[in-house]
Amino acid sequence: IAVDMVKEKLISKNEAVLRIDPNSLDTLLHPTLDEKSSIEVIANGLPASPGAASGKVVFTSEEAERLNDMMQDTILVRVETSPEDIQGMHAAKGILTARGGMTSHAAVVARGLGKPCVVGVSDLRMDNSLKSLLTRDKRNFKSGDLITIDGSNGRVLIGQPQMIQPNLSKHFYQIMAWANELGKISVKANADTPQEAMQAKEFKVDGIGLCRTEHMFFEQNTLRLMQKMILTSNDQEKHEVIESLLPFQQAKFEEMFKTMLGFPVTIRLLDLPIHEFLPNSLIELEGLADELDITFSQLSERAKHSAEINPMLGKRGVRLGILLPDFYKMQIKAILKASLSVYGSSQTKSPPEIMLPMVSSAKEVYFLKNMIDQVVQEVSLEQPFMVAYKLGVMVETPRAVLRAAELAKVSSFLSFGTNDLTQMTYGLSRDDSGTFMRDYIANKIFSEDPFTSLDITGVGEFLRIASERSRASNPNIKLGICGEHGGDPHSISFCSKVGLNYVSCSPYRVPVARLAAAQSELKIKK
Repeated sequence: IAVDMVKEKLISKNEAVLRIDPNSLDTLLHPTLDEKSSIEVIANGLPASPGAASGKVVFTSEEAERLNDMMQDTILVRVETSPEDIQGMHAAKGILTARGGMTSHAAVVARGLGKPCVVGVSDLRMDNSLKSLLTRDKRNFKSGDLITIDGSNGRVLIGQPQMIQPNLSKHFYQIMAWANELGKISVKANADTPQEAMQAKEFKVDGIGLCRTEHMFFEQNTLRLMQKMILTSNDQEKHEVIESLLPFQQAKFEEMFKTMLGFPVTIRLLDLPIHEFLPNSLIELEGLADELDITFSQLSERAKHSAEINPMLGKRGVRLGILLPDFYKMQIKAILKASLSVYGSSQTKSPPEIMLPMVSSAKEVYFLKNMIDQVVQEVSLEQPFMVAYKLGVMVETPRAVLRAAELAKVSSFLSFGTNDLTQMTYGLSRDDSGTFMRDYIANKIFSEDPFTSLDITGVGEFLRIASERSRASNPNIKLGICGEHGGDPHSISFCSKVGLNYVSCSPYRVPVARLAAAQSELKIKK
């Protein structure tokens, strides 16, 4: 209607863009439930990723992959997902977890894949040993039973109701084109695979604002190499395993650069608690012990030694680069070589952006910049020119906010990781808060989930402080946001006012962000 009214000269393009609710675009991009059909809700959780999907209940990633190979639709049901579940999440039509919040692992990965997801479903009790789901009214759903999840409203339903399929008409693309002309703030995508990058490219993104490298290591062959690297006590073996990962990493980065040819790509170095790579089952531990030629008890002791009481605040982010420098050097070399392979002599005009995660001190950045520069020198020896790169810092700790002026002096860009920044500001676990978040909102303690929409008066104030201090220190610094708030219209409006250069969000949130950015600019001009 809005597009037709512009054609008939009843309203302007600006007015057409302002008339559309950005959040309403989710109904165009994903399947939705036909509310006129027979619907029976058996549980409610948090709407972590929009759209609806039906499928057979499966409790393991392996089962999701097996049934997917047989062309059968599944809903992967877990207490909570971990990086080991990546392949199963790809295979399933939707994801359902008992625990977790709006920025939990399941929620973030599902949004990136464009798959429906419901998390924090406390109404359901899951018994993985018996492979069953028990509802509050004692109904039991076993593996293979048919259910539906509604990721737009957080509902879990019995059976397979009627769906309304998405339909992206020419009018949608017209509105997006107008929004693109009007928006001042750039819209990038968080994408970890070439497939996600391609989807983002279809929505006309301005680049990749966050490529998380940890998800690249959970394929069957590379996961075992990572486990060997972590658990071997032999330094030479550790070095050899890391070197064997170099061709794999380079190939992955080449795919990303080729997909986004001519657009900036920001690659975040490994940011994951080491223990998440470790095997969980006895069979896996026994097999790994044999490969390392040590006893089962020796391996179990090493695995136990790698565990942390609070891993999200432990050995992750830049700490890994300092404690395990050979691994970061391998990643840096892979990025630079991939960039050269794709761009050749024009590499200096399209340099890769290397981002350091979980920074809390400028000394960490200088330490790792020296490491990067050493690798640059080494790679450049093979070229008739000096290889280029841009260094970025992820601001996701309160201390990094307060020391933003120092960080800006050594960085080309700062990217606010608002998932962790919100977590640390509130002292809330982004994985566990889903169990009580609905009660907080119902009692009006929070107006909305701070992991869904940016807390303007708290976390937003941190963004304002960091923006002012970093720009005073380095007027050329680029500032952006790559947390899940990057796809929230309310948050984008604030980012525009603070003067951020870009937002980066999940691929399927790009149209929402694009429209919100245009509306924010139009409202500022008014």
